[in-house]
Amino acid sequence: MALLSDQSRTRARTMRSALTKAETRLWARLKGAACGGFKFRRQHPIGRYFADFACTEARLIVEVDGDVHSSDNARLYDAERTAFLENNGWSVIRFTNEAVLNETSRVIEKIGKALRGLVPARQAPSALSGHLPHSGRTGTGEEISN
Repeated sequence: MALLSDQSRTRARTMRSALTKAETRLWARLKGAACGGFKFRRQHPIGRYFADFACTEARLIVEVDGDVHSSDNARLYDAERTAFLENNGWSVIRFTNEAVLNETSRVIEKIGKALRGLVPARQAPSALSGHLPHSGRTGTGEEISN
């Protein structure tokens, strides 16, 4: 694993201190290995990118996308970024800000389901169990929205 440059370390630290409302809500549910014992990191550098939330054990990245991600240029950038991350062994799951803010429990269920799929031997607590009803696009590199 390559050492982080001082510039990357500083940028990650700055990004961690400027989370959006949706990222703050999700982080409150993911931090401290509270998500089925899986530990997540905020604004985790991977290559030239920074994952909103990354579980290195499961190699799962959780992205929280605001309105800025709806432009054609942003979608192209996100697709290139996701391809890079997936080509480097990561799975990417995306949620809209609205889904995180308005359907936090469903988002957590979806993350739990993804984690169990990537690391099936791990026991998940009841907060992460259950079936997530289909709403919007879901799956690797896709998103769930209202």
